[in-house]
Amino acid sequence: MTRPPWVPLGLTPGIDPTVAGRACLFVDVDGTLVDFVDRPEAVLADAALIALLGELFEASGGAVALISGRTIDALDAIFAPLRLPAAGLHGFERRDASHHLHRDSIYSVQLNQARAHLGAVAARHPGLQLEDKRYALALHFRRAPQAEPVVWRAMAAALAKLAPRFELLSGDRVLEIKPTGYSKATAVEAYLEERPFQGRMPVYLGDDVTDLDGFEAVRRQHGVDIAVGGRVSARWSLAAPAAVRAWLRSLLEPNGDPA
Repeated sequence: MTRPPWVPLGLTPGIDPTVAGRACLFVDVDGTLVDFVDRPEAVLADAALIALLGELFEASGGAVALISGRTIDALDAIFAPLRLPAAGLHGFERRDASHHLHRDSIYSVQLNQARAHLGAVAARHPGLQLEDKRYALALHFRRAPQAEPVVWRAMAAALAKLAPRFELLSGDRVLEIKPTGYSKATAVEAYLEERPFQGRMPVYLGDDVTDLDGFEAVRRQHGVDIAVGGRVSARWSLAAPAAVRAWLRSLLEPNGDPA
């Protein structure tokens, strides 16, 4: 059997290559493709990473998607000029392989009130940063870990006025209020109903608790879940974003072994 150059055959003992066929990739960004930095807006993909993702996209016939808590606009800025299929805001917005944007209409006066309240909290506590995603609000405490109790209290108070339409999500030194009913799993499931993802073996790479739903989604489809770093567990793992890049590069090598 001739192996298409990027299919991860041999990645996992027990996966039959005849069942795997061709694969599709779902990849988280922060902590998976790129290292964390103090300020989320400071992240920018280097030329080598952009080229690698572009090669994977071409080799797979377009079956590569970014799955992130960031907005799609933010992802496009990080990976410019590359524009991949992408799910942003934990699945609330999704751009398919045909570049159609899927996003529900949602507006909340209470969310505007929460925006003002959390902005005031961040202003009072040096090191806190409010990331305004328009449809979601994330309060980062990476530069002020001692303020974590303050962040929890502020987010809980804001959520009390927003539930059940919004929910609280905990990430790596960040709490986020996001629309209810969307997750990285719902994004993966939607992609798997569409070409070119449909009928392929899904592979998901992620590093945080927000990726656990994505892991579960690909496991339900007999796919491959890969945890990056040590914050969460999956059936297989890679040590850090540098290892992710090396592993992705191996998928493009005709005689490479991505095991």
